[in-house]
Amino acid sequence: MIEVHDLHRHFGGFRAVDGVSLKIRQGSITGLIGPNGAGKTTLFNVIAGRLPPTSGRVTMAGEDITGLPPHELFHKGLLRTFQIAHEFPTLTVRENLMMVPPGQSGERLWNTWFGRRRIREEEAALARKADEVLEFLTIAHLADEKAGNLSGGQKKLLELGRTMMVEARIVFLDEVGAGVNRTLLNTIADAILRLNRERGYTFCVIEHDMDFIARLCDPIIVMAEGKVLAEGSAAEIMKNEAVIEAYLGRGLKNKGAA
Repeated sequence: MIEVHDLHRHFGGFRAVDGVSLKIRQGSITGLIGPNGAGKTTLFNVIAGRLPPTSGRVTMAGEDITGLPPHELFHKGLLRTFQIAHEFPTLTVRENLMMVPPGQSGERLWNTWFGRRRIREEEAALARKADEVLEFLTIAHLADEKAGNLSGGQKKLLELGRTMMVEARIVFLDEVGAGVNRTLLNTIADAILRLNRERGYTFCVIEHDMDFIARLCDPIIVMAEGKVLAEGSAAEIMKNEAVIEAYLGRGLKNKGAA
């Protein structure tokens, strides 16, 4: 689905992404882990069009998408979420979902005068789809709640729901578990697994919670200092000495010694 070829992103003399090459298989849930400052989010931002690369290439299903802006990638089915949720706080949860699909009739001034019936029909269909998404995510009871009133975990579920309102092909999830309690994190994990298995979504997930990553992801790619350090299954990564030294680190070694 995604191939990254010798990708670099420099900020002056700092090489945030330094020659990364990797592949994300179609239909996989790929984990991306590494210490803070490893370049994970910068890599996401370059792939998703928020930052241009210094050099290198990104392809999606064989098509060169290097440097395309986010709105063009959105139309190709490449979506991403953020560490801090980006909701419309004064709109309801349902309305937040209804905002996502592009090309709605109500966006055109002419239709607000002469196409009101079409707008009503479209909005009714979008509301039904939004309610189906909320039911899938087990937060249907929050449909009429203002999005700004949601907990951190509920906002992460809402962001995941946005990807379900369009034909997403691959979704990049940036620290979906950050600040989320264990119960909601399990709900998010269940939703990701169902979207992958039942609807064929491909995911790439940045996360520091190794239990979460180990449950969901195969393969797991480890980054350190802007480079790919290792790739493998959760069991292989947990045994990799270079990974233990660079990321899992002293805590894991001490736990083993104890």
